[in-house]
Amino acid sequence: MKKSALLFVAALALCAVVAAQQPKMSAVAANQQWDKIKTLVGDWESYTTENPQKTSTKVSIRMTGGGSAIMHWMGAGTPYEMITMFHMDKSDLMATHYCAAHNQPRFVAKPSTKPNEVAFDFKDGTNIHPGDGYMRQLVITFVDSDHHDETWGFDNNGKIQSDVFHLTRVKK
Repeated sequence: MKKSALLFVAALALCAVVAAQQPKMSAVAANQQWDKIKTLVGDWESYTTENPQKTSTKVSIRMTGGGSAIMHWMGAGTPYEMITMFHMDKSDLMATHYCAAHNQPRFVAKPSTKPNEVAFDFKDGTNIHPGDGYMRQLVITFVDSDHHDETWGFDNNGKIQSDVFHLTRVKK
């Protein structure tokens, strides 16, 4: 009996040592816009209409980083494959877009008066030189649980060209 009690105490001590060695996790602030972005996790079919031809692509949206980030993967396996990472930075919802234009603009969500919309504005970026084109804006409009639109605004020498992607959730 004494031996099993000693083993139990030793196991408790070991658990306390292991628990003390676990890194402290950062808290993710409560944010309604972040909660909306989380509803997009899944696979999507997308199309945009440019010059009036219809272009289709696939989008995969995944939670990663222990629930602290969302990866938006557009056009996987194509020359225009791009990833956008969404995450909280204290109380700000941020996004970094890894663009086919070979730069990485960062966005911050701005307050919106429209409950079905999360809008991002350019904050800064890497590999953006004077005269380079880069994504400057992103607006995600939530239509319903299986449909949303993404309006991407590309800055081309101070002129914003917007393309709207219409996304439909892929049912499994």
